[in-house]
Amino acid sequence: MKRKFSSVLIILLLFISSVLVYCDSVEIIVLHSNDTHSRVEAGEGMGFARLAGLVNKYRSEEENVLVLDAGDTFHGQVIANLARGESIARILNLIRYDALVPGNHDFNYGQERLLELDKITDFPIISANVKKEGRRLFTPYIIKELSGVRVGIFGLSTPETAYKTHPDNVRGLVFEDPVESAREMVEELKDKTDLIIALTHLGISGDSQYTSKMLAEKVKGIDLIVDGHSHDALPAGLLVDDTLIVMAGEYDKNLGIVRITFEDGRVIDKKAELIDQEKAGEFPEGQEVLQLIEEIKEKNAQELSVVLGETEVFLDGERGQVRTQETNLGNLITDAILVDVEADCVMINGGGIRSSIEKGEIQKGDIISVLPFGNYVVVKEMSGELLLEALEHGVSAYPDTAGIFPQVAGMSFVFEPAASAGERIVEVKVGGTALDPEKLYKVATNDFMAAGGDEYTMFAESPVIREAGSMEEIVINYISSRGKVKPKVEGRILMLEKKGDHYYYTVKSGDVLSVIAYNFKLDMEEIAELNDIEDLDLIYPGQELLIPVE
Repeated sequence: MKRKFSSVLIILLLFISSVLVYCDSVEIIVLHSNDTHSRVEAGEGMGFARLAGLVNKYRSEEENVLVLDAGDTFHGQVIANLARGESIARILNLIRYDALVPGNHDFNYGQERLLELDKITDFPIISANVKKEGRRLFTPYIIKELSGVRVGIFGLSTPETAYKTHPDNVRGLVFEDPVESAREMVEELKDKTDLIIALTHLGISGDSQYTSKMLAEKVKGIDLIVDGHSHDALPAGLLVDDTLIVMAGEYDKNLGIVRITFEDGRVIDKKAELIDQEKAGEFPEGQEVLQLIEEIKEKNAQELSVVLGETEVFLDGERGQVRTQETNLGNLITDAILVDVEADCVMINGGGIRSSIEKGEIQKGDIISVLPFGNYVVVKEMSGELLLEALEHGVSAYPDTAGIFPQVAGMSFVFEPAASAGERIVEVKVGGTALDPEKLYKVATNDFMAAGGDEYTMFAESPVIREAGSMEEIVINYISSRGKVKPKVEGRILMLEKKGDHYYYTVKSGDVLSVIAYNFKLDMEEIAELNDIEDLDLIYPGQELLIPVE
């Protein structure tokens, strides 16, 4: 009888203690970042040292803190790319993240490397909808207990990854429907947890087939969606039915904060806010992270001195050249992109080329100096009409040295500087064939132009076919695979002057008729006959040559 009474008493005490836990109000703090693209140093954003300082502040003041990242984190900047993401993993370990969902750019080093990074991190990389041979590639979810509240966190990666990274990076992978995967996760977690968080890299862009908003509308039982991918800053979050969606913008410009109040076994309040770079400046940087970043930079300095190959000619990236005309360095960069991606042509802004390279050895650091912005390659599908519009915009500021001036590969164009802006393009050829306004072309560019940078709005309007690696990685691989390079100016961009119904080319010092003919895809004899030239070796600077154009 005594033993029976003791058993009843124990059960009663356990019940009372569990009730007391739920009667107490528990506040859970979720700190979140997304789409930092490895921008660990302060600049556009607060930097990871400042972000670490903020995390330290909240951990010192609050009992229940989760730190989550919504992806596109391991790739982008030199500090990440040289170590293929390991430097970022080490920094995130110091900040003590709890979980990260892989974004499309996190696959840029390949799936095998991402799995290696998963082992390097002290926290799990989670995703429930990425499978290989029918099995999940990553841990699908984790459960954290905070002051008696069981928090389930599952991950979802965008199916766009299948075409927004190099095909080799995701070979054999299946990115399943995030909505169906989320339903499976909620069913799995609902009896094991008190609170369910979806850590997603889906975004809220209307251009995407799957979005976090769709997830909130179609899957019941998710309390919070911590999202990334579309780079949106949601100051107070977005409430869809009972699900709060949060996103912190891009490039660590903000740290997101969600306060979830849990009482009597249920969520009674959810509030979101963003701490921006200015506000973050009021708090000290995390010294351990700051020191680690400096150590990584010192180590990288040695890596940047590695010799990739040799150039037999001066590679012209001078400001006055790349912003007004075709240059051999512009051709080298765009050729490298064309080789790396499946595209009809390449078009980048000359303003993105920031220095020249002297004849001789080419070091990694030289390429970083030429392409310092950490831009990556995006392939867009554009009509010939929009491509023509882009080229018109590109030459609209000539002869001013505006950064919008294009450097190209896989295509050539002729323009008339004296014509009105918007009416300067005389001729365009893609793959040697006249541009078809109705045809759809695969045009490779950088992410800056793809988003409408430099007022290239026509790129922003065009759908993305795929995304590739960073520009500097592509150029580094191109040079190192060849050993020696000797790019030249070959008539991809030509200027003519219109007089009456005819177009004329003005001979410059150093010009020879054979090269002029080659550039315009004509025979020397044809030009000579049109211009009454008797001696093919005798032309002079300032001479105006009649050039037939289509």
